[in-house]
Amino acid sequence: MIRPAIGTIATRTVITALNLLVVVAAGNKLGASGIGAISLLVLGITFILLLNNVVGGGGLVYLAPRHGTSALRWPAYGWALLVAGVAWFVLHRFPLVPEGLAAHAVALAFLQSFCSIHLGLLLGRERIAAHNLLLVLQAAILLGCFVWFLQNDDANLLDYVHAAYIAHGTTAVLSGIATLDRTRGGASPVSALVDLFQQGSLAQAANGLQLLNYRLAYYLVERFVGTAALGLYAVTTQLAESAWLAPKSLGMVLYARVSNTPEADRQRDLTLTVLKAAVGIALITVIALLVVPDALYRTVFGPSITGVAPLVLLLAPGLIAMSASQAISHYLSGSGRVHHNTVGSGLGLLVTVALGFALIPDHGLRGAAITASAAYTTALVYQLIIFQRLTRARLVNYLPDANDVERLRTIWRRIAG
Repeated sequence: MIRPAIGTIATRTVITALNLLVVVAAGNKLGASGIGAISLLVLGITFILLLNNVVGGGGLVYLAPRHGTSALRWPAYGWALLVAGVAWFVLHRFPLVPEGLAAHAVALAFLQSFCSIHLGLLLGRERIAAHNLLLVLQAAILLGCFVWFLQNDDANLLDYVHAAYIAHGTTAVLSGIATLDRTRGGASPVSALVDLFQQGSLAQAANGLQLLNYRLAYYLVERFVGTAALGLYAVTTQLAESAWLAPKSLGMVLYARVSNTPEADRQRDLTLTVLKAAVGIALITVIALLVVPDALYRTVFGPSITGVAPLVLLLAPGLIAMSASQAISHYLSGSGRVHHNTVGSGLGLLVTVALGFALIPDHGLRGAAITASAAYTTALVYQLIIFQRLTRARLVNYLPDANDVERLRTIWRRIAG
């Protein structure tokens, strides 16, 4: 597990750095309002992908070892086309993305749907190196093309859109080629589609609720405080969520490994190791973000981005909680108990709605940060209760021990050597 985890952490680190450079470019050329508009466009695309991933998402990872890729590919393609049609109808009637960008949001989501399908098939076969390389390539092309287009005198939001077409289109083609030689399974496309719905519907219900936990505040901030304030909040959350780099990377590898590991004790031990490592690394990242002077944030992201550290401080409890949640949620998904993630995310969403409407209108970005921390912590508490009931882990198992230290030393030797 160590080698793919290291590769995945390195991949997420590179991708996060490239995405932050996209934000830097947008902040210096388009300002905080431009960052806010891009954030709303990306959020709208993400909502479309949630519906696509009912069939073309994480369920592919769980089912690829069981059905083979050939039986899963075509139902997922058909579903992506259907979702694109539904999204076209919805976005032309509800203003979920910046004005005039509904068609672009649907087209970009369609391209990303194919990327998601192909990457899920690769991950399900534990072809983690190919999966990671394609993600890095996608982020690098997006950054390079966006910076190139911004050199024009009339730089605007469409520069990001055009760069995204090139990045996602290229990745969709290359990832499709990478899955052409995968093994066949015995399941028919119809039975595979049924299984994808059963597995994916619960997973995407959890992911959809979790996305609302993450990003409902974006719409509330834009409504009550404005697009420029949303730009500042988007920069802050992206920086703060860098604390999830290692947790999400370890969680993704854990998901693939738990899905392929039948022994319950082994699943539990892997989960606890990932949980402890994820929380420790996230805590260090949060501290690092807090000590960066505000002047540096203004220099990097533009003069309109100020007051980042106080918001990170308010987000910190939730960031740590969600880091721990990455381990538990991927254990639950990989062991076929994804419905518990749905319940936990639903509880967090209730907190988001209740506190968001109560705090954001009066307290602005600080209210949004407090709301996020409370929601993330609520979801984690529920997941820990379920994990404890399933595994009967002792309290001492949650504390670092000599075995964990040795694993971390091994990881460091692999990175350094």
